[in-house]
Amino acid sequence: MIKKISFAIILLLAVAGIYYRDLISYGWMQASGQVKMLLNVVDVDDVMQDPTFPDSLKARIRLIEEIKQFGVDSLGLTPSENYTTFYDQHEKPLIWLITASPRYEIKPYKWSFPIIGEFPYKGFFDSTRAVTEEKELIKKGLDTDIGDVSAWSTLGYLKDPILSSMLKRKEGSLANLILHELTHGTLFVKNDLELNENLASFVGDQGAIRFLKQKYGLESPELRTYEYSKKYNDAYSKHMLRGIARLDSLYDSFGPDQKPDVRKDKLKKNMILSILNDTDTLLSGKRTFTNKNRWPDNKLPNNAYFISYQTYKSRQNIFLNEFENKFGGNFKRYLAYLKEKYPSL
Repeated sequence: MIKKISFAIILLLAVAGIYYRDLISYGWMQASGQVKMLLNVVDVDDVMQDPTFPDSLKARIRLIEEIKQFGVDSLGLTPSENYTTFYDQHEKPLIWLITASPRYEIKPYKWSFPIIGEFPYKGFFDSTRAVTEEKELIKKGLDTDIGDVSAWSTLGYLKDPILSSMLKRKEGSLANLILHELTHGTLFVKNDLELNENLASFVGDQGAIRFLKQKYGLESPELRTYEYSKKYNDAYSKHMLRGIARLDSLYDSFGPDQKPDVRKDKLKKNMILSILNDTDTLLSGKRTFTNKNRWPDNKLPNNAYFISYQTYKSRQNIFLNEFENKFGGNFKRYLAYLKEKYPSL
C-alpha cells in the first residue's frame, strides 16, 4: 500500500513537473538571478568605509537613508531592511520587463504566478530569455514592449539592495523611486497591479515633493527641477491616457475580429503617430520639433507601449482627491485606511 501511495505521489509530481515546466524553469531562472545578485551585494556600512568609493556616490547613499527614514517617519511606510546593502551593476542592465497586449485592443496580457497572483508584465534577469518570450508572444499575434527597469520590490521577503544605477539619479527622481518601492513593501494587493502601481506612483510623486521641501526648501533648485520634470511627465501621462481612449474608440469600430488586417493596421499606425506627434505641444502650446524622426516605422510604439500608463498612472486623480478631501493630506492616516481596506500580501 505504501509503495502504491509513494508511486502515485511520484507520478503526480512528475506530471506536475511536465505541466508546469515553463513556470518551474522561469522560477528557477529568477531565483538564480536573485541569488547571484544577493551573493554579490556589499553592506552599505562597508561601502561608506571604502576609500575607493567616490564621496559623491557616498552622499547619494546617505540621501537614500534620509529618504527611507522620511518615508517611515512622515508618510507611514513600513520600516524594512531594504537599501542597507549595495549592488554594483557595472553599467549593465539587471532585469528586463515585457508587457503585451492584443493587436486591436488596449488590454494587458497577464501572467499568473503562485501566491502573488496575476501580473500585467513579466521580468527576466536573462535578456536572452526575455527576447525568446517576446518572440513567442509575437507569434500569438500580440503587441509587445520590452525594456530594462531601474528597480523592483521583493515585498519585504528579501533585502532589496541599492543598485549602482540609482546613484546617478537627481534628488527628486531618487526620492520618488525609493518611496515608490517602499510603498510596495507597505501595501501590495493580490491580483490588482493597477491599484498597487498607481498607489506607489502616487506616494512616490507626492512624497518626493514633501521630502524635497523639507530637506532643501521651497525655493531650492532641487525642488524646482523635480516639479518641472513632474509637470511634463504628468502632462505626458495624461496625454497617453487620452490616447488610449482614442485607440479604444478606433478598435471598437473594428468589431470583435482580432485577425490581422492591412486596413486596420494602417488606421492603427496613423492614430498612434498622431498621438505621439501631439506630445510636441504639451507644455509650450507650440510645435518645436517633430516626433516623426524619433519614431521610425520599425520602432513605432504599439498597444503594449500604452499599457504602462494604464498600470501606473490611470488612478492618480482618484488617489489625489481621496487623499486631500477625505484625509486632509495626511499620509499616515491615508495609508492606514488603505491597509485596512485592502488585504495585503
